[in-house]
Amino acid sequence: MTAENPTGPLRGHLDDDDFPAYTMGRAAEMLGTTQGFLRAIGEARLITPLRSAGGHRRYSRYQLRIAARARELVDHGTPIEAACRIVILEDQLEEAQRINAEYRRAAESTNLKTTTSEG
Repeated sequence: MTAENPTGPLRGHLDDDDFPAYTMGRAAEMLGTTQGFLRAIGEARLITPLRSAGGHRRYSRYQLRIAARARELVDHGTPIEAACRIVILEDQLEEAQRINAEYRRAAESTNLKTTTSEG
């Protein structure tokens, strides 16, 4: 078995930020928080962990980054509901900026093609 060709349950998921690889206990440990905090941000609908076949919560790396940002805000005194809303808005803004950048690149590419075909 090589790193390029993993086998077993993680096959093809090692680089997948959305793969639910972490148990609630491991996620809480990695974030330096409690399982109750993870439940609370789940109840606030900041993240929705997937469930294993046995019904246990599983978290992805992307969800852990989101949870870490919420924890940072809460640690600075922001109420958990407000922290969750802030993180959601930050995520939406980042996505909108990414889409705008794509549109800008596409428009610039179209303008370059038009300019070079006219000349």
